[in-house]
Amino acid sequence: MSKYNRERYILSESPLKRHLLKLFKKNDKIIIFDIGGCEGEDSIRYSIIFPSSQIFVFEPLPNNQKLIVENIDKYKASNIKLIPSAVSDLDGFLEFHVSSGDPEHESDKLDWDFGNKSSSLLPPEKLNNPSWLKFRKKIDVETITLNSFLLTNKIEEVDFVHMDVQGAELKVLMGAKDYINKIKAVWLEVADIELYKGQPLRVDIQNFMTKNGFYLVKSEMEGQVGDQFYLNKKYFKIFSIFSKVTGFYLKK
Repeated sequence: MSKYNRERYILSESPLKRHLLKLFKKNDKIIIFDIGGCEGEDSIRYSIIFPSSQIFVFEPLPNNQKLIVENIDKYKASNIKLIPSAVSDLDGFLEFHVSSGDPEHESDKLDWDFGNKSSSLLPPEKLNNPSWLKFRKKIDVETITLNSFLLTNKIEEVDFVHMDVQGAELKVLMGAKDYINKIKAVWLEVADIELYKGQPLRVDIQNFMTKNGFYLVKSEMEGQVGDQFYLNKKYFKIFSIFSKVTGFYLKK
């Protein structure tokens, strides 16, 4: 079976599982935000790890929304709720750049959509993206801020945010306003080059997170792109630096 298989991905172990289980207990009623949820694969994974959690998956692309609903039904993940909007620093409507395409060496018969994972509120920087990745379509999507969503839904704290928004990370974080201090943990994509025009780079993200009281505890870079895991020092005190050998150890 190809590694590019939706079900295989969903049922494989999340790279954050053991770390999240150091922060929260399996049956804790935690609140998780999956921002830029694509097909909802990661939401399903978190639903399996934390069956008593409440998960909100934010996804503005209509075709992906259909796949999220299908996956929620298929995996009986009743604790996941789809929010059909993009998250940004403004409430309203914005232009959304829709990605598509498949690498030439990959079969188009695979149960995996390579092209639907790079759509963004920011226009692409084509020179820094693979030639097979196309942005032929733009649509208007509704945008919400974390601040307004949390106020409207009377959510006081968010335990974990998984963010995959293709260059719009600071828009999401800044849109939280004072609620940024009520988010306990954040996993997000970072880059050292602009894949999208005006994209904040890794150093910009780190400066923002540090300024707002977050510690960087895990960084996984592959070349100039990767993911980072931040914890809010208001909720967690770190007394051992993360390493691949020992893991990280925290106390509340």
